[in-house]
Amino acid sequence: MKITGIGIQARDKNRVNVSVDGKYRFSLDVFQLSDLGIRVGKEYTDDELVTLEQESQFGKVYARALEYSLMRPHSAKEVRDYLYRKTRPTRTKSGEMREGVSSEVTKRVFDRLVEKNYVNDQNFARYWIENRSLAKGVSKRKLTAELRTKGVEQSIIEALLIDSDRSDDDEIQKVIAKKRSKYPDNQKLMMYLARQGFSYDDIKKALEDSD
Repeated sequence: MKITGIGIQARDKNRVNVSVDGKYRFSLDVFQLSDLGIRVGKEYTDDELVTLEQESQFGKVYARALEYSLMRPHSAKEVRDYLYRKTRPTRTKSGEMREGVSSEVTKRVFDRLVEKNYVNDQNFARYWIENRSLAKGVSKRKLTAELRTKGVEQSIIEALLIDSDRSDDDEIQKVIAKKRSKYPDNQKLMMYLARQGFSYDDIKKALEDSD
């Protein structure tokens, strides 16, 4: 079987459609096209074309996963969960069920993201700690619980919290400043602060300091 046509896609200039024996067979990104040495007139066996179709699938999933990873840092667990969803069947606009990609493809994608340092739990945890502290007051206990939920190892969390400039004393004052009007009664405010993970001693001291 022979490659008879290679054309740039109308919707995505970074991908090309590849035709075999006059019919569309698969698409590749332009880098894959070069790396794989595909050109018009080159002949392939059916097994070789199946391998190229797998490369096509890898390129598509990697591009989507890269976009996902670049929107903001994500934990390794978040990326694995995202890629797992790609393996599940989905319903097309016409109502038909389309098979998901193979787990072998998603594992390759994940490994490539890790290799390129787009997935790094230490970087993610650092980002999460810094941005949660900037956005609003948050206790060390709550930060730890959030990061553990996202699959970050306890040792990474502890090390980053030790290195961080944040402190629960400062964080609790942020919360009090924002929530005092909603909870004018100290008892109710104490209960709210406790639900946010702050200790009783820290809450008591903070309220005394703020009065």
